[in-house]
Order: sequence, then structure tokens, then C-alpha cells
Amino acid sequence: MNITEEHLTMADDVRLFVQIVGDGQQVVLIPNGYYLFDALARFARGRTLVFIDPRNRGRSDAIADRAKIERGIRHDVADFEAVRRHLGARRVDAIGHSYMGATVALYAMTHPDRTGRVVQIGAIAADPSKTYPAHLTNNDATLSSVFGRIGRLQKQQPPLERAEFCRSFWKILRELYVLDPADADRLPWEPCHLPNEGGFMKQFNDFVLPSIQTLNLTDADYARATAPVLAIHGRGDRSSPYGGGREWALRLPNARLVTIANAAHVPWIEDPDTVFDAIGTFLDGAWPASAERVESLE
Repeated sequence: MNITEEHLTMADDVRLFVQIVGDGQQVVLIPNGYYLFDALARFARGRTLVFIDPRNRGRSDAIADRAKIERGIRHDVADFEAVRRHLGARRVDAIGHSYMGATVALYAMTHPDRTGRVVQIGAIAADPSKTYPAHLTNNDATLSSVFGRIGRLQKQQPPLERAEFCRSFWKILRELYVLDPADADRLPWEPCHLPNEGGFMKQFNDFVLPSIQTLNLTDADYARATAPVLAIHGRGDRSSPYGGGREWALRLPNARLVTIANAAHVPWIEDPDTVFDAIGTFLDGAWPASAERVESLE
């Protein structure tokens, strides 16, 4: 597999780390490449996959200047457009997981003429403060257990040294991302070797989440996203409620939903065949057989 790695400089001199795989005409932007590469590089045949570490994340430049991160996902949308221009691509597809699921949708609304096809996986709700009915969320015992253990870890005395704390934190947190906590070790996320990732939760709470909360998307905003959008969502998602995934598919004008019944926030861990088959079919230009048109939240 041919992989090109480079840093691309944005207009404000922030450098983003990118990995480019393949050389096909179909260009697919994949933010948060540092943890999605192993899962999604399989789609490089016949395409050009561009894995991006967003600003102040992964292997991109560390940023101390608030002005360069305070716009949250709006910075990311502008950066995606800068990457597209750098590549000389007329249009790009995009795959976004978690909060980046909202980001790629916002890119489609902001640059409809530059957007090909969009995949949202476990996307955060467009309104993160919205409360969905119990059957559209998964506030189960695992959620309570994980938050309780993380709280005790943070208060532990004497405190753990940084690397050990990071490893312990992620060992607990991984349980949220799979439906059965016994599957947590199948998710080998532990970004403790990346200094930027150690401080991401502060960036998320201070800038990323507020930037999503202030979107206040209207019907006219959704209507601007004319690109086909495939939402893939685990019914047992604790981090991004399943109701939010249904709402994206309901309100975006050209969207369909693939529900992964026995999965949570990282559905390709527990049902890889369904998830990867759906993505491959969609990127090839067709709707997966399992994709439904959503007529209501129920």
C-alpha cells in the first residue's frame, strides 16, 4: 500500500498532518485519521483516501493560540476545503465519525457544489442538548459504571504519572464504545503516544461542543446539503444517541440510515461486515440494501 505523509499549511499557518493512500480520481476526506486509518484504508482501491489529523489533534501542530481553535468544527470545515483545493479535486467525498459526523454534514451544507458523497458513523446529534426518548438512547449500567470509575481514577492519590493515567483512562473509556463491555479490548485505541490527544477533552468541551451547540440548523440549512448522505449508527450508542442518527437521516434531504442493531459508538468493531459493506457500496455510487429512508424519529 503506497502511503504519502505530509503536513499541509492552512491560511493561518497551522499545519495539518495528512496521510494519502491510493491515486484514484474519487477523493475521500477522512478526519481523525490517526485512529481511523486501520479501519478504513481498505477502501483505497480505485480511490484516493486522505486521512487528516484535525488542528491541534493527532500529529498535526499543537496550538496555543485560542484564536486558531475557538471556532471548533467551523475551523475543520474551512480546513477540509483548503485540503480539497490543495489536492486540486473538483469534488470530495467525506467520512466522519462521532463529532466529525456533524462536521462532514456541515461541510456538505457549506460547500454543496464541492461535496460528492458523505458517510456519518455514530454522528453526534445536530443539537447535542436534545433529549431523546429512552428507546433512542442507551443510558445503561455500563455508562454509569464507566463514569464512576473515571471519576475515581481522576481523584486517585497519589495521582498516576501521565502515561499510566492515560492508559488507565482509555482502558475504562473503551467500554463505552462497544455494546458489550467484554468487546472493549477489540478496540485498540490508546492515543497516549500523541501529546495533542492528552488535552483534547478540554478542547472538545471549550470549543468543539459549543461550536456544534450554536449551529441552530434550520430546514434551509439542511436543504443546502444536496449530496447523498449515508448515516450508520449503532442502536446501542451511548456517546451519540441513536435518535441523533435518525434525526440526521430524517432532516437531510438526500439521506438514508443503516442501523447496526447490536453495536454502540464504534459499530465496525461488533458488526464489521455490515458497516464496511455499506460504506463500500455507498462509495461505489449505490445505496446499501440495508439503508432505510427515515420518515420519523420512531
